[in-house]
Amino acid sequence: MKKLLKFLTCFLVLGFSVNAQKPMTHEIMIKLKKVGAPKISPDGRFVIYSRVETSYNLDEQTSDLWIAAADGSSEPRKLTNSKGGEDNYQWSVASDKIYFIAKRDGDDAPQLYVLPLAGGEAQRLTTLSTGVNDVKFSPDGSKIIFSSRVFPTAFSDSASKKLADEKKKIKTKARVYHSFPVRYWDAWLDEKQGHIFAMDLKSGAQPVNLMKDISLVQSPGFRLGSYNFSPDGKSVVFTATAEYNTTAYQSAKSNIYSVSLSGGKESVLVNDETDYSSAEYTEDGKYLIASGSAIGTKIYYLNRLYRFDASTHSAKKELATSLDRPINDMEMAGSSIFASIEDQGVDRIVEIWVADGSVKPVLGGETGSFTGLSLSAKSSVFAYYYQSIASPPEVWVSSNTTLKAISKANDAVLAGLDLQKPEVIWTKSSRGKNIRSVVLKPTGFDPSKKYPLFVLMHGGPASSFKDVFGYRWNPYILGSAGYVIVMTDYTGSVGYGEKFAQDIQFDPFKGPGQEIQEAAADAIKRFSYIDGSKQAAGGASYGGHLANWMQATTSHYKCLISHAGLVNSEAQWGTSDVIWGRELMNGGAPWVPTKTWKEQNPMRFAANFKTPMLLTVGENDYRVPINNTLENWSIHQRLQIPSKLIVFPGENHWILNPDNSKFHYAEIQGWLAKYLN
Repeated sequence: MKKLLKFLTCFLVLGFSVNAQKPMTHEIMIKLKKVGAPKISPDGRFVIYSRVETSYNLDEQTSDLWIAAADGSSEPRKLTNSKGGEDNYQWSVASDKIYFIAKRDGDDAPQLYVLPLAGGEAQRLTTLSTGVNDVKFSPDGSKIIFSSRVFPTAFSDSASKKLADEKKKIKTKARVYHSFPVRYWDAWLDEKQGHIFAMDLKSGAQPVNLMKDISLVQSPGFRLGSYNFSPDGKSVVFTATAEYNTTAYQSAKSNIYSVSLSGGKESVLVNDETDYSSAEYTEDGKYLIASGSAIGTKIYYLNRLYRFDASTHSAKKELATSLDRPINDMEMAGSSIFASIEDQGVDRIVEIWVADGSVKPVLGGETGSFTGLSLSAKSSVFAYYYQSIASPPEVWVSSNTTLKAISKANDAVLAGLDLQKPEVIWTKSSRGKNIRSVVLKPTGFDPSKKYPLFVLMHGGPASSFKDVFGYRWNPYILGSAGYVIVMTDYTGSVGYGEKFAQDIQFDPFKGPGQEIQEAAADAIKRFSYIDGSKQAAGGASYGGHLANWMQATTSHYKCLISHAGLVNSEAQWGTSDVIWGRELMNGGAPWVPTKTWKEQNPMRFAANFKTPMLLTVGENDYRVPINNTLENWSIHQRLQIPSKLIVFPGENHWILNPDNSKFHYAEIQGWLAKYLN
């Protein structure tokens, strides 16, 4: 197996650069097929997945379901042909039907459809005015549960329609709030709540709202989490909080509840000092498995796995205690749990035993990332995503340790590109930490030449530069004009243990910025092809924050790029959609004169700003609102520093429109060329 994995990762990372000359361009990247997460049939014979055909013209963009033999014996074929696309697709228990959510002609909101594998057209199963989300099937496949966002007092679809019609008639347009939060990412919040609905597929009955008699929904802080069927299919276990309206001054805690499929009041299953995000019973009904994180004053807590006795919901036991790594996704498999974990820049698949919590490696090496798990009835046959920095996600199947490429949607295009192999280096920082960085050489690399350096900084900070393909800050495009890229996982990054992620608390910029610069200096020392006299740095979100910190503390960069970056921590605290975590990071509210607020706010050091800077922002970004970029722009203009401001109307925290994305890349490349060439 180890030899097979080594071959697989070498082929996928290195294979595309052999005898290839073309660089990755935005035009090539935008036309790559986007393959959705796989779903393998319970009998292990077939895999379905979505495939998006992208285009600069959004009217020409399509998304459809594809199906392929799980053993790779046949080429994938398209199952659907609709403009809207399908979501939440999954198999029937008997592997003879495919269910999916779609918004098709005549639908005012997304509805559930079923498509017989034997042939025929997809049939609509629901007509709920508020739509259908996240469908789950009972163990025998006869019933479903799903969520829908409704008004708190609307426990029937007729009531939802009536309230919606009444609100449309109100001429006054005002948003009124009594508690926090008021907006999230790029949308203003309203009074609607997520409710759980149940529906009997065999009888053809209409969906029933299970929350009618649940007291939680009366709380202004109610927010639904995840949900699953009980093993007997007679009740639903779910996570929820009644404290979402308190997140201005504390972390909201979710508990574990259950409700009968016939309705009634909720039962509290688990209420302790853990914030639970998911809960699911083992197939034999013996245990309840829950994931959750601690509640405390740390800036970051790892999500951990817990086992409870299913009959009493007590005897809490933590599983995989030695893991100390984030879990991306997981699926129950008899007496064990298969999970994808993030580990030092890659995603691996492991098996966690329910009985004793032990962990066994399944798939993963030092390169590439394995996620999107989907298990068949036999856990030895499963589908998954594989991707790397050089290749977008594709569907693979593992059958008794034999690995098969299934989707292969982009192989032909990637085979013609010069995608240099990334190199990982570890730097011992001045603080004694081992810091991981990825070094990427430019297209057409010539070892006899010297290349400028672009230091790319990731967002988060609870994120990392994983070996995954990126569309928003693709390093192959950024370096295609002749730049070496260095990407460093500074303190605060995840995949290196809970403590490493927590250590950024009270030191949001100084320590990470120092590590980034030390790693860059290490790369320059190691690789003679890097021209250390020509350096630039940039990033988005937290990477944009760090770019502004570099502006405040060093002048050795030729230019800087900050997208969605804060320049004033105090203003960011008060205008962002989330604030409590910022208070934890800085050791108190902004009016408390903590050392961090005083010494690590870039705006307080504006007198040091000297470096030419490109500033970009989405006008609808509520995570790092536009006021921070405008304040930064004002500082640069006031100090007469060469600078450029680009505002994208209609965009949020990310620049998603293909034409806007192309323009954004071109502006970044133009800025680098102006100061590095």
